[in-house]
This record gives sequence, C-alpha cells and structure tokens, in this order.
Amino acid sequence: MKRFHQCLLVGSFIPLCWLGMQVVHELGHIVAAIATGGRVAKVVLHPLAISRTDVDPNPEPLIVVWAGPLMGVLLPLLIWAASHFGRVPGTFLIRFFAGFCLMANGAYIGAGSLDGIGDAGDMQRHGTPLWLLWLFGICTVPAGFGCWNGLGPHFGFGKSKHCVDRRLAYLSFLLLVLSLLLASAFSPRS
Repeated sequence: MKRFHQCLLVGSFIPLCWLGMQVVHELGHIVAAIATGGRVAKVVLHPLAISRTDVDPNPEPLIVVWAGPLMGVLLPLLIWAASHFGRVPGTFLIRFFAGFCLMANGAYIGAGSLDGIGDAGDMQRHGTPLWLLWLFGICTVPAGFGCWNGLGPHFGFGKSKHCVDRRLAYLSFLLLVLSLLLASAFSPRS
C-alpha cells in the first residue's frame, strides 16, 4: 500500500504542477494586460494544449509578455515562503511546485529563444535581447533544481524509510481531477 500512495502522489502531483504552472503563468499575462490598458480576448487553459492568453488591444506587449514568466516564477516562490513561515503541513509540495515553475518557465524562455517560439519569440520581436532570455533560463532552471534538492524522502524516494502521507496523495489526486474537469469545462471550443 505504501508504493500505491507513492505512485498516486507522484503520478497526480506532476500533472497538477503542469496545470498549476500554466495558471500562474497566464495569470501574469492577464494581470499585466489589464494593468496596462489591454483587453484579454481569450485564455486557453486546457490539459492537452499549451496555454496562452490573447490580448487585443495590447498597448504594452513587452510588459504583458514578460509578466507571464515573471509571475510564473515569483508567485509560487511567494506562496512557498508564506507556507514555510506559516508552518503549513505539506509545504514540501508547494516547494516542489515552485521548483517546477522555475524550471518550466526558465526552459520555455531560454530554449524557446533558439527558435523564436511562444513568449520567447514575442519577447525578441518586441526588443528583448537574446542574452536576457538566456540569462532568465540560466537563473531559473538551476534554482528550480535547488528547490527540489532534498525532497525525495517526502515522495518516498531515497534511502530514507519516510512514508508518503496518504492524505496528501489523495488530496493531490482529487485536486488533479478537479483541475482537469474545470480546465475542460471552461476551455474555449475551437
């Protein structure tokens, strides 16, 4: 049964992190668009698609495009810090999520700059130098791995005999199911 809870936690939490990362990333675009006088025309958050936010008109496209990855890394870090200092049970999951967001956003911007795709392509078209995209990736990806350092025992890995908290495994699974249902229900049909 210990292995079942471990598989349930890992198998549900990683896709939950993917969906959560997309939400905080797109939230950055949305907040920046509204703050700069833009209008959010469409937000795509679907489990089987790459998320995106369409803004039209977009008076400050460089601010809007950078806000996605910046909020995508800073908000999870702030939530992790608050949960750590608040001694919230299961804080290791929030720490893992923060690391996931750092790595995903960093890889997306850093590697995306090579082909000019997605946000990285928009950043370049609006004047961001290539070196800055690489710097973002070089800083965030290793920081994400740093967040993950030492978390293995909480997920039942390593030499430690630490058991996975079955309540957290079931909670993670439930949150994943709810997230998938919400994302599917509110995704625009194209």
